[in-house]
Amino acid sequence: MADPAAAAVAAAAPAGATAGAPAAAPVLRLRGLGWAVGGATIVEDVSLEVAEGEFVAFIGPNGAGKTSLFNLVSGITAATAGSVELDGVDVTAEPVHARARRGLGRTFQTSSLWPGMTVADHVRLAAQAAGGGSHRIWRRAGRYDRQVAETLGRTGLAHRSGTLAGALSHGEKRKLELAVLLVGEPRLILLDEPMAGVSAEEVPALTDLIRSVHRDQGRTVLMVEHHMDVLLGLADRLAVMHHGTLLALDTPAAVTADATVQQAYLGEAL
Repeated sequence: MADPAAAAVAAAAPAGATAGAPAAAPVLRLRGLGWAVGGATIVEDVSLEVAEGEFVAFIGPNGAGKTSLFNLVSGITAATAGSVELDGVDVTAEPVHARARRGLGRTFQTSSLWPGMTVADHVRLAAQAAGGGSHRIWRRAGRYDRQVAETLGRTGLAHRSGTLAGALSHGEKRKLELAVLLVGEPRLILLDEPMAGVSAEEVPALTDLIRSVHRDQGRTVLMVEHHMDVLLGLADRLAVMHHGTLLALDTPAAVTADATVQQAYLGEAL
């Protein structure tokens, strides 16, 4: 006769789950991550886990260590303490391109676009690089036409396909940077102050695009941003950086009501 208790456990288990099977590794896990240079500690003992499909926003004043943390996660800066794991694999010693192959994508505060290259050619070049093909735009470029068109459509730039990047508004440049990133199909996206320099009129459209990337396209997103009104409508959790340490990590409601956070930032704009 079947054990009623066992039957109850089996019924409560998620579809496809196997008894005793370990939970899936988080997309990103940081363990005691730190970076010190010249006797100064820039990032200290940061530990956190980010689940598949989650949106975590990092806040804090300039100098809090947010961009430095992103540099450690993406491999631009070598950690002096702790570790970085992607899908359960320790990548602390891996270079930027190796982490990119594992599905990590990154944008920066300052634009890295070529002003004299068209919008479509930026995305096509990124598609070729992601596909392991030649970086020469004119070589077998047609094979990427559909991929380029779909990416430009998803990012609202289809009508700017033939426009030179230098002629775009700042908000459109941010969209193009996202398009260049998305065409490589990253699973984990790091966005470093995407609203920086964007006009107030363009912020809503860019916010909607980032929301779509997260919710509709299913990307896991980490974002540094100073616009709290933007973050509150996007983030599942807020991570508060303070003097290189992780001061708080919780839901937006819990973080904004946290007395420790309020005391730490008394007189400092989040």
